[in-house]
Amino acid sequence: MTVHFQSMVSPEACPALVLNADFRPLSYYPLSLWSWQDAIKAVFLDRVNIVSNYDRVVRSPTFEMQLPSVVSLKTYIKPSRHPAFTRFNVFLRDRFTCQYCGERDDLTFDHVVPRSKGGMTTWENVVAACSPCNLRKSDRLCAEAHMHPAMKPYQPSISDLHRNGRLFPPNYLHESWMDYLYWDSELEP
Repeated sequence: MTVHFQSMVSPEACPALVLNADFRPLSYYPLSLWSWQDAIKAVFLDRVNIVSNYDRVVRSPTFEMQLPSVVSLKTYIKPSRHPAFTRFNVFLRDRFTCQYCGERDDLTFDHVVPRSKGGMTTWENVVAACSPCNLRKSDRLCAEAHMHPAMKPYQPSISDLHRNGRLFPPNYLHESWMDYLYWDSELEP
């Protein structure tokens, strides 16, 4: 099927916000978005309800449809209780801040107890660190390097990551999404 897009705006500029069946975003950071193609496919497979549309239309020889801007899943997906251990999630837990100096650029992650000294790659032993601090600490213990993380590393909950994710809203938020997103401006970064 060939789909023609009305208007000069690229269809890639029209992602759909994906809500769980309880009308909460599947995730805040990264924000749960689908491409316009995935949103339309989910509509045709009867997996989602259209909550809101863009003022843009796609056409083929046999149908015409407004592009969905917000969709909700028809089946509730139970959120995971424990987030995956990933570099991104460590940075999100630590609010994209070096735990040694507070810098926000050139982040890596550091083993508080170095791997060379038996430290494991776990939530409780890894913190966000800028490259200069990571190099300066090297394979020494915090006491040896006279460098201590601002916050003791811990295994975050999904709620912790969502709360931190709300501190970093994406650059683009469509007006139709605002009733479903809760960016807490009162939270302290």
